[in-house]
Amino acid sequence: MKSAVISGIPAIWVEPENAAVKKLAIWLPGFSGTKESVQNYLVDLANAGFVGLSFDPYQHGERGIETVDALRERVRGNIRRHFWPILAHTAEEIPLIIDWAIENLGVQPEVCMGGISMGGDISVAAAAVDHRIRRVAAAIATPDWMRPGSFEPPGQPDEAAQACYDRRNPLTHLVDYQHCPAISFQCGADDRQVPPDGAQRFVAALQTAYPGCAENLDVCLHEGVAHAFPPAMWQNTLAWFSRT
Repeated sequence: MKSAVISGIPAIWVEPENAAVKKLAIWLPGFSGTKESVQNYLVDLANAGFVGLSFDPYQHGERGIETVDALRERVRGNIRRHFWPILAHTAEEIPLIIDWAIENLGVQPEVCMGGISMGGDISVAAAAVDHRIRRVAAAIATPDWMRPGSFEPPGQPDEAAQACYDRRNPLTHLVDYQHCPAISFQCGADDRQVPPDGAQRFVAALQTAYPGCAENLDVCLHEGVAHAFPPAMWQNTLAWFSRT
């Protein structure tokens, strides 16, 4: 496991052995998680031939501004005010990470990206920010930041948080996906925290707006699964990335 600080963003990565071509796969943790919490996934990515890289999202890990418990309490107390900026700011940092990886790790510019829950939300938004992200795997995540039907109280955004939503909410920015990045959603059929219908509505809307993108979009429902990331989702993620 190697580490670096990229424009103030702490990152770690694992490189494959004897790879003739280096392909970058960024994998991000769920809410309140850290780059270290996904180390095992990075190893799996390296074993699959990728440079597996993660970093601490905005206000997470080494970039935290409070304890983990305080972070959870603050964000869950008003999701729209405090969570939307985490999603938007982290997505907007992705070009810095990709630029650095190309220059310093020798990876190709066609990138895979994904994550668990929050990490998946960020990855879908990032695909609109940086078109070098060609393949996304979003697990128990949503492209609709409003999350209708969630059991979590949404709260109300302030002006800054609303601006983040207005810039980066994927479902209301379909035009930013007309370049047809390949996006797979791995959803729990029984997830009432992040309902799977957000992914379904997003995919349906993109298929209607851009019929040529249809084969690049997938929603896989896992029966009997709530807001959890079982091994089957990870195996599907590895298979999706390996289609590059």
